[in-house]
Amino acid sequence: MTNRLAQSNSLYLRKHAENPVDWWPWCDQALAAAQRDNKPIFLSIGYSSCHWCTVMETEAFSNEAIAAYLNAHFLPIKVDREERPDIDSIYMQALQMMVGQWGAGH
Repeated sequence: MTNRLAQSNSLYLRKHAENPVDWWPWCDQALAAAQRDNKPIFLSIGYSSCHWCTVMETEAFSNEAIAAYLNAHFLPIKVDREERPDIDSIYMQALQMMVGQWGAGH
């Protein structure tokens, strides 16, 4: 089963097109769906050559039980940080303010 990422221009996003997680790309429709369905957003930001992104894809996002939980309780959004550095920057700044350090790959 492919998800909404299958037609993406991003190689990183297309890599997740076959995940059982019902990924959305970052877009107005995803944000509206989260609001309409009253679900928090599960945001995953990564890039093609990121080691930990590959680990997460293999160990978590390909796992049927984890995907079922994410799909039931969240609106999952996947962002390619190389395509959307603006979004990556906002969330990396927030992370640094909250915990005092950067995420993987920084």
